[in-house]
Order: sequence, then C-alpha cells, then structure tokens
Amino acid sequence: MDSSKMMEMIKDGNIVVPIYLLKKYKELNLELLEFLFLMYLQNFGNKILFDPEKFSNDFQLSIEEVMELVDHLAEKGFVQVEVLKNDKGIMEDVLLLDNFYNKLKVLMVGDMQKKSSSDGEESSVYSYLEQKFGRTLSSIDYEIVHTWFDNNYDEDLIKKAVDEAVANGVSTLKYIDKILYEWGKKGIETVEDLDKSNKINKKNTQEEKMSSDIDLGLVDWDWLDEDE
Repeated sequence: MDSSKMMEMIKDGNIVVPIYLLKKYKELNLELLEFLFLMYLQNFGNKILFDPEKFSNDFQLSIEEVMELVDHLAEKGFVQVEVLKNDKGIMEDVLLLDNFYNKLKVLMVGDMQKKSSSDGEESSVYSYLEQKFGRTLSSIDYEIVHTWFDNNYDEDLIKKAVDEAVANGVSTLKYIDKILYEWGKKGIETVEDLDKSNKINKKNTQEEKMSSDIDLGLVDWDWLDEDE
C-alpha cells in the first residue's frame, strides 16, 4: 500500500487508529498492514459487506493481495467470512469482526489487571515507607518509587532494601535506590536471591576468619618452647 495513500485515508477518517491499539497491535500478532486493514474494516461496523474490489481501490492493493490479507486475518482468528441474507433476502458474503473484538477485550482486561496489580504493589510500598520512616512521602519520593516499579524491582525486595536502610539509620529514598542498584549489579532480583547472597557472604566471612585464626596461631607459636 502506498504510504501517501495510507496517510490520506487516515486524515480523511477512512482509517481511525486508536493510540492504544497502535501500541498493542504487535501483541496481537498482527503485521502493520493487517492491523491497518482491520482498522479500516472496523469503521464499517461489525458486519461488513465483503467487497474485494472496493477494498482494493481504497488500499491501492490488488484484489489478490486483498484476498490474501483476509485469509491471513481469518487464519489468525480476527475475522470470519460468512454467507448471510441481507435485508432483501439476498445471500451475500460478509466479514464479521466478533473475534477481533473478543481478542481486544481479552487484551484490555489483561492490561487493566496488570495495572491494578502494579498500583496495589506501589501503594503497599508507599505505606511501608511511611510506616518505617515515620513521615509522609513527598511528590519526589512517589516518583522514585514509581521508577522502581518501572524498572521491574520486586516489591518484597524493595521492602528489604527499606529495612536495610532503616537498620543503617538512613531514611532517604536515594540511599534505598543505591542499595537496589548495587543488588541489581550482583544479579539479585528477589528476596530469595538476596538470602542466597547473604549466606554465601557469611560463609566466606567465616572461612576468612578461620584462615586468619590459623595464620595467627602460626605466628604465635613458641618455637623455643618446642625445642625444650
């Protein structure tokens, strides 16, 4: 399809492209041309007279290319091609978009659930911080916490970082941010990862102490007493 013709159709209102769908069409396993063709079809409603010649003229594609587009969308479960009676009792080929709207509904519900879950986790961290710090968070604090979730930091791991900051007598989010950054560099993404890392560090510390004690024992050995 010619890009100038595509822009002309969009400007004329023949193709309405919702921003949400523009961001999400790849998640629906759609190619760009398939997506735009779907947007074009949905302007005609749910039951569309199957008119390959009109589609061909509007999209500046050959009829063969239009038929191939429809086949792909049918295979992917976005459109149905059926023969139905019109108002005059004449049988005609129509395209139905019920499947497309069902897929879109599932996608939107999933996004809303994710957002609801994320918002709940953020609210939990806000409350935890205010409880531990004994103060109300500032707008800057809220932005920092939001950034942690944008970076996919685990909620429980964030709370562990808060605990460590409080234990060290520090009550700033920049300090917590530094803790999370350092943990991230070590590949620590969950509380379980942190526990494993702490166990390894404790083991290494104990081994170093034992090694140090042995060295001191050798230094303190009284060789003169041994000769006696």
